[in-house]
Amino acid sequence: MSAVIDTHAAIWYLLDSKNLPKTVSSLIDSAAITGAPTYISAISLVEVVYLVERGRIALDAFEMFLNELSHDSPIFAVVPVDSEIADARRNIPRDIVPDMPDRIIAATALHLGAPLVTRDRRLQSAGIQTIW
Repeated sequence: MSAVIDTHAAIWYLLDSKNLPKTVSSLIDSAAITGAPTYISAISLVEVVYLVERGRIALDAFEMFLNELSHDSPIFAVVPVDSEIADARRNIPRDIVPDMPDRIIAATALHLGAPLVTRDRRLQSAGIQTIW
């Protein structure tokens, strides 16, 4: 099953964090085994750099992403932010999801017709299919 994964869930997966439910890590593991993509928005990479700069996540988090993405068969497939994602973003209500990176991530899921893996309550109430 293909899915789009929110930034914090991707970070927790790479860090093997206890914050990530086993059902979510199993979903990502299963997708990797079957070859189904687990998508991340390109904005998530930018968000990781921002969170490192703010001291909110480990200094090596961005390098962990780059290392994972450099594998022959990476777990995550990066989806660029393009005109179709920008257009889909208009369907994510700003009053429900005010944060632009979150709106772009939600729009990515909407555009791909894939569920969004997130624990973010705002994203869960934005009218898109979510898991978690």
